Amino acid sequence: MENILRVSNLRVELDNAVILKNLSFELTEGQTLVILGPNGAGKTVLLKSLLGILPHQGEIMWRQGVRIGYVPQRVPLNKDLPITIEDFFALKGIPSDAVSEVLKLVGIPDSLFLKKQLGLISSGQFQRVLIAWALVKNPNVLLFDEPTAGIDIGREIKFFRHTHG
Repeated sequence: MENILRVSNLRVELDNAVILKNLSFELTEGQTLVILGPNGAGKTVLLKSLLGILPHQGEIMWRQGVRIGYVPQRVPLNKDLPITIEDFFALKGIPSDAVSEVLKLVGIPDSLFLKKQLGLISSGQFQRVLIAWALVKNPNVLLFDEPTAGIDIGREIKFFRHTHG
């Protein structure tokens, strides 16, 4: 099976501190990789490097044409920003009917939810909106950085069951 990702000798240095060094791995389609470690171990740095957000040395090779969905650890949100859920997805060019469908996947079946202001929903609902944002264009790869932060335990269990088959 062809690799979807190959990482060779990855090294990331930030503010003169080596965060990652000599990291190499390969993933094929269908594989799941879980990155565990204490706070400050470099998990977020790795994901941002894979996305090309952070400078790095070494090689990160994604299969050509791969579509990546990413759920960040946190997104700073101004609660006063007058943008609805529907407007948020419109920034990505996604029509309301497609947004409703992907929101159902993350446990938000109410179509009226689209009209709510982003800054007025709970942190758990916001996290599910971010997961839906990552899923909406049917990615080949999903990168999650603490995807269940702010989600209650029942929905967390449902999330892991859904994403791990």
